[in-house]
Amino acid sequence: MLIALISDIHSNLEALRAVWEEIKHADAVLCMGDLVGYGASPNEVVEFVREQMEKRTFLCVRGNHDNAIAFGAEWGFNPYARQAVRWHQRVMTSENLEFLRRLPVRQLFTDDTGRSYLLIHGSPRAPLDEYLFPWLPDGEFKAVLSYIRQDDLLVGHTHVPMFKLVGERRVINPGGIGQPRDGDWRAAYALIDTETSPPYNVEFRRVEYDVDEAARKIIEAGLPRFLAMRLYEGY
Repeated sequence: MLIALISDIHSNLEALRAVWEEIKHADAVLCMGDLVGYGASPNEVVEFVREQMEKRTFLCVRGNHDNAIAFGAEWGFNPYARQAVRWHQRVMTSENLEFLRRLPVRQLFTDDTGRSYLLIHGSPRAPLDEYLFPWLPDGEFKAVLSYIRQDDLLVGHTHVPMFKLVGERRVINPGGIGQPRDGDWRAAYALIDTETSPPYNVEFRRVEYDVDEAARKIIEAGLPRFLAMRLYEGY
């Protein structure tokens, strides 16, 4: 079984399409949230995801930007993110907003070997908001895993790829598709191949996409220019 892990698309249709060409034959796609926010193609991204959910095993949880846009919960956001949230609320269709509202905060998945996964955007302690960065001490990841019973925890939110092994359990972040923040501008995702025994059956990948088009659309939409320029920096 081939499982694709994706997260933090952030309304970047160009990046999503590039990644999709790489993962479209996967047996399952698991998304750790933030379909929208920052970028200029929120309706197109949500409609793409909705269509794929009808065709295949495609699970997705709600991220903090999905939540902010769907429910108007923008407190704590920086000025750039807040402006993007308000723009999204103006341009998104009622059907797509309702789809975001219905996304679960947690989602369970079991692969063909019986290994279990919990999908969550932030962490079990704060599903929408806690950042689990790779440089946190190992004890922090052990504490986080104490909140769940599943074998593995799949997260997003930081836009930074991560693999942490705690005993026989793993915390995995595939990185950000639409707005990477690890210094590499290319869209990030990961694959789990269950034909290989865990824990080291996870492969992190990057793919180039039309970043010029994604940036152009942000500027033309009247969103902060900073949100376009950061795509080139991978930050």
